[in-house]
Amino acid sequence: MNVSPLDLRQQRFRTTFRGFDKVEVASFLAAVADDYEQALRETDKLRQDLAKMEAVLNEHREHERNLRNTLLTAQKLSDEIKEHADQEARRLIRDAEARADLLIEKTQLRLEDIQRDIDGLKLKRREIESSIEGTIQTLRNTLDYVRERDQREADDKILLHRPRQSIDAAPAGENAARDAAGGR
Repeated sequence: MNVSPLDLRQQRFRTTFRGFDKVEVASFLAAVADDYEQALRETDKLRQDLAKMEAVLNEHREHERNLRNTLLTAQKLSDEIKEHADQEARRLIRDAEARADLLIEKTQLRLEDIQRDIDGLKLKRREIESSIEGTIQTLRNTLDYVRERDQREADDKILLHRPRQSIDAAPAGENAARDAAGGR
């Protein structure tokens, strides 16, 4: 059974002999409805935050995918350059060997640069994931704190709303004795 904060606010109970105090029940239902409504708002906010973080994570994954494709393209290009250099080397041995070494060296430097970039992005990704996990943990801790505080406040409200035993409830003889002794 799903109960909304509105359902809690509108709930009415029958009055019976020696039943519960209507004011106390109404104030308790109002407090519960407020807490429930706040929890629903916080849940929605956390869902929105999670969706944003997932979007950021997906964007980083897309960047990583693009870098992998670039690396594969660079590797294919490197292989093609090596093959071309070998063909040139067969035709013009000395000239082709010099060109092939230069192209291989440039390609290797480019590959190392790309690998450094990939390593840097992986490190950034790990940092972002740690940050997201930290944020989620902080939000969980905050939510736990707020719930505990709200529970304490609700408990305090319940204690404040309990009816006090009045002097009028004491037997008439005790009131007369108190009045005679200089009490009230």
